[in-house]
Amino acid sequence: MADEQFQPQVEEQSAPDSPSSFGETGADELDEVTRQRDEYLDALQRLKAEFENYRKRSERERNEFSKRATEQLVKSLLPVVDDLERALEAASQHEGEKLEEGVRLVHRALADTLAREGLVEVPTGGAFDPHTQEALLTQPSEKPEGDVVQVLQKGYTLGDRVLRPARVVVSAGPGDIQNSGQ
Repeated sequence: MADEQFQPQVEEQSAPDSPSSFGETGADELDEVTRQRDEYLDALQRLKAEFENYRKRSERERNEFSKRATEQLVKSLLPVVDDLERALEAASQHEGEKLEEGVRLVHRALADTLAREGLVEVPTGGAFDPHTQEALLTQPSEKPEGDVVQVLQKGYTLGDRVLRPARVVVSAGPGDIQNSGQ
């Protein structure tokens, strides 16, 4: 019995890093990581599909909006076409006064329709504005240098955008008039 007392009793426990316990824990961890990867991949694929659907829907809506805007403009111009047809009828009957009146009516109707759509004529009085005007020529004038002398073609803006700049002749100043006369 004395020998039994001095011998340490060792219980066999498997260490956590032993191959048998790592196999079960590692497989569980691998299964969990694989499951998370699959969830993330599925979420990413769904997000990609949703974004693609959004992009296509936005494109359709943009096209539809453009069609509706064009339709509205064309519909508002139909009365102008009617007035032009009446003016052409008057011209075929050689009624000069009625023709002039018809053309004025058509011009007014078209200008009013475009104004309702937001079209505004570029102001051309005073100093030259390079943002809304295009200088085609300069010529001597009584007006100060840089002022608009003549409008060759009207310009228009739609909202904050210049659709067509006004084409103008700009004054070179009164000094050139005296020199050009000598």
